Order: sequence, then C-alpha cells, then structure tokens
Amino acid sequence: MTILALEIGSEGFAATLVGEEVADEEIRRVPLPSAAAWATCRDLLLEVSRNHEITAVGIGSSGPIDMLAGVVAPAEIPEWRTGFALVEAVQKTFPGATVHLALDGVCLGLAERNFGATSEVMDALSVTVSSRICAGVMVGGFVVVGRTGNAGHFGHVLVPGFDDLCECGGRGCVEAVAGGSSILRWAHGQGWIGNSVDALVEAARGSDEIAVAALNRAGTALGRGIASVAPVLDIDLVVIGGTVAKAGPALWKPLTAAVATHARLGFLTSLRVIPSELDGIGVLAGAGVLAMMARVPA
Repeated sequence: MTILALEIGSEGFAATLVGEEVADEEIRRVPLPSAAAWATCRDLLLEVSRNHEITAVGIGSSGPIDMLAGVVAPAEIPEWRTGFALVEAVQKTFPGATVHLALDGVCLGLAERNFGATSEVMDALSVTVSSRICAGVMVGGFVVVGRTGNAGHFGHVLVPGFDDLCECGGRGCVEAVAGGSSILRWAHGQGWIGNSVDALVEAARGSDEIAVAALNRAGTALGRGIASVAPVLDIDLVVIGGTVAKAGPALWKPLTAAVATHARLGFLTSLRVIPSELDGIGVLAGAGVLAMMARVPA
C-alpha cells in the first residue's frame, strides 16, 4: 500500500509519499504557477510517486471546497476560482487509487490530533497563521468537517475593533487583520519597505516599530477571535503555528492579553493558547492521515 499526500496551499503545492517518518527533504514543494495550475500539480504528483503503484491519495486544500463533489475553489488560483474537479483529475492520474479530499484546516486538525499538541484533549482549535489563516476544530475528539466540508474557517470570524476589508468581501475578519498578506499590506501602508512575512517577523524581533505594531494588532485580533470562538465550542486548548506564529512577543503578548481580557467565563479559566510543534507540515501530514483513515476497514 503506497499513499500519497498532497497540499494545495495559498503559496504553492506540496506532496510526499506517506511513511512512518517523512524527512523534510522527502517533501517536494512548488510555488503556485501563473497558469496551467493542474499541469503543475499533476507533474508534482507524478514526480513524487516515482512509478510506485499509488493506492490512496489524501488531499488537503485551501477553501472553499465542495467535499462531496471533490471540487476546490481556492482564491489564490484564478483558473480554479469557479471550481476545479480536483478529485476527478487526481483519480484519472492514479486510476487504481482512492482519493480523499478535505479542507486544509480539517487536515491540520487531524495532524495535531495524531502527531501534535491536541492528542491528549477532546476539544481544541488548531490554527496556522501564514499568508492566510486555516484552522481545524476538534470536538469530542473528532475533527469537525461541516455540511460542505468547510468547517474551520476561523479566519472569517469577526473581531470587534477592526474594520479592515477582507478578500471575502466582508470587513473585520480575523484574516483581514492577522493573515500574513494582510499584515504586510498594513505595514506597507505605514511605510515599511520589506517584501515578505519572514522579513517582517525578523524586523519585529529587531524592534522595528512598524513591524512590531503590525504584529501587535494581528495578535490582538487573533486573541479576540479566539475569545469569541472558545465559549461557543467550550474548548480548553488552542494551538497556533505558521510563519506569523514565530514572531515572538510582538504577536504573543497582545494575543494572550486579548484572550485574558475577553475569555472571562468560569468554564474558560483553563483555556490555553500554545505554539504548534508541527513546523509547517501539519496540512500535509493530515492529508496523509485522511487517506490512511479512509482505508481502514469498517
């Protein structure tokens, strides 16, 4: 049995064969192309499969998705925005394989449950904050999928005190303030001249005033969003990973302060917010879990 895991992310595609341990050098990554997205993705899958007989493929994709139809419509891939039948395309590439699709946040939740910080709790929120925000919700030990497969869009929780325009068309979404692309946009508007989230995080560590301010407001938005979601789900653990989460005190101090200020109900006194230890491989690892779970006999 040879299983392939695929991630459709906001910055690129990633794929690997699934094994007990997968070294970073075994993960193949390519940036999103300006055109011919499926051809690029297919070539990546064929390269990684290395002529193995693939029996299952697990896919974690940025949303929105239609899980039952096997269709994805990520905003970052213009030619797929109206819907691309990804499962069907992968199935044609590997005719003998079963193909399973889930939202990137669902896969993240599966990875944290199986390999990360949420393995010993029943109710948790797992979040990645990089150029965009994805999240997985776990209730009663099970990662929530939702009616259409889109449960976990934490980035579109509204946060009080912010009115930033979001790419979804709304205002005041967590992602509109705390997503990496949004942080950069705000910092550029204040005169910062760096060109990446990594550079902004590094600048904040060096006490650059604009970078620190950008991450301060992102941390506040994340903390308020967490405080809004926590009482609805009755969770006691939030795990945050991704490029932005590595920013240190500039992000984490206002984040924890916002949680402490707003998550005041008695049953939330044990709520913890901690860094993830999955180091950027959560969605891909969860895609592998998705494929393996689907092949377990009933």
